[in-house]
Order: sequence, then C-alpha cells, then structure tokens
Amino acid sequence: MSPPMAGNTIGLFSGALRKQADGFQPRLALSLSVLRLLPSYAFGGLRVRVLRFAGVRVGTGSGLGGSLWVGGGGSAAATRLKIGDRCFVNDGCRFDTYAQITLEDDVHLGHDVAVLTATHEVGEPAQRAGRNVGRPIKIERGSWIGARATILAGVTIGAGSIVAAGAVVDRSVGPSMLVGGVPARPIKALST
Repeated sequence: MSPPMAGNTIGLFSGALRKQADGFQPRLALSLSVLRLLPSYAFGGLRVRVLRFAGVRVGTGSGLGGSLWVGGGGSAAATRLKIGDRCFVNDGCRFDTYAQITLEDDVHLGHDVAVLTATHEVGEPAQRAGRNVGRPIKIERGSWIGARATILAGVTIGAGSIVAAGAVVDRSVGPSMLVGGVPARPIKALST
C-alpha cells in the first residue's frame, strides 16, 4: 500500500480543522477576552458595549460585574442570550446557550451563576449520555439568583423569585418563591 499523497493529507487536515472550528465566533471570543482583561466592577458601560458587539442583546441600564462565559450551540451562541433592562450579571457567570436564555427586566445574578441549556437524552446502558439536546431557560422579571446557583435546561424561574446561593434548579419555580438546596425545593412563598 502506498503512502497518502501530500495533497490528500493537507485536504484531510484542513477538513478536520474546519470541523473543529465549526461554531467559532471571532467577535464573541474577542469580546470575552476583553471582558477578562478589565478589572471587576469597573468600566460597566464599556462591558455592556463589548457584550453587545458580540451579539448579545442587553437592555438599557443593565450592568456586568466582571468577566463571564457565553458559548455552546455553534455560531449563534451569542444571539441566544437576551438580558433585559436594569439587570445585573455578577462576575464569573456562565451561559451555555445551546438554546435560548432570557433574563427579563430587573433580574440579578450573583457570582458564578451557571445557566445551562444543554443536556442529553438518556441513552442505552453502554452510553447513558445520549443525543445532545437544548431546552430554553427563562428567568422572569425581578428574580434574584444567588451566588453559585445552577439553573438547568428547560427551567423557568417565576417573576419575583429568589434562588438561594448554591442551589441546583432542575425544575421550574413559580412566581414569588424562595427555593434552595440540591436539588432546589420550595422554602417559602414570598410576599407579592
């Protein structure tokens, strides 16, 4: 058997490289790099403009406390994140935008909150992580998500609710509820 020709090798290499780069978003990558370079809690207006440059929709009066991560879902990742008016996203938040993420107006996220739209179907015993699927997440008006909470695929956080720090929310939360724990469970109804 003869060795592959150089042209074929280059063609195979470039095809594999193209496949690896699928979904790379230069504007998003540049924007997230700039956000990491800025000192936390400074240059709030610039942070918002940089995120908008990447394709994220950010409402009026919203702010970012530091760097964040946005990715997943290929070339449209940035456009699947919508941040409403007067929201605050603290340092270290992570947005997996395999599906749409919507933060309605007046939502506040604490440090290191993870909002994860990607999950897997349950597969066969040989590989339980089946086909990758995305389910949208919505955090409704006026909600507060505590530091290091995790919001999982398909969840809606009802208006005016609070998710306690460190909670893992795997099912939707009604309006004006305080939830906490792993998995998150109702703690009490809040005044409306």
